[in-house]
Amino acid sequence: MSVYHIGEIVSLVFMAIALGMDAFSVSLGLGMQKIRLKRIAFVGAVVGLFHMIMPFIGILLGQAISAQIGQYAILTGGLLLVGIGAQMIFSAFNHELKRLAQPIGVGLIFFALSVSLDSFSVGLSLGLSQVKTAIALILFGAASMMLTWTGMILARKMHGLLGVYSEILGGSILCGFGLNILFG
Repeated sequence: MSVYHIGEIVSLVFMAIALGMDAFSVSLGLGMQKIRLKRIAFVGAVVGLFHMIMPFIGILLGQAISAQIGQYAILTGGLLLVGIGAQMIFSAFNHELKRLAQPIGVGLIFFALSVSLDSFSVGLSLGLSQVKTAIALILFGAASMMLTWTGMILARKMHGLLGVYSEILGGSILCGFGLNILFG
């Protein structure tokens, strides 16, 4: 495996963790409810699945757009990552209380969809940059699933002190990758 491929995988791992921070943050709040470990495992698996489906759709659209816009693809991908990261940072400072639904049925679908919407946009930018699709999707799904589990289990142990900070960290990482694409 060449140094380029290792660097790409390391970048994807950090990006997967950054995307999963949103799920981690929200799962801290969700985990404050009395939820059984079996339900926590299922919720994490559903969130992981959505973090694979949404960027896959984004990657497909990004590849279709990439063929049409050619030289602007990398610039667009970098700008998207910076925009998504900035949105995550700004939303961390939104102090409105959000009432979380129970992670059952439709509530679980809405929860998984809401924390994976940013991964759609990241998938779009990755499709523009011709990234290795299967590796990216597996890493995104695994990271978000593990971070959801971690957040819900930690929330059972302590009160949500990390919530805002994890979103700021995740947003900062995405901004950093976007700036690296633009100016690196």
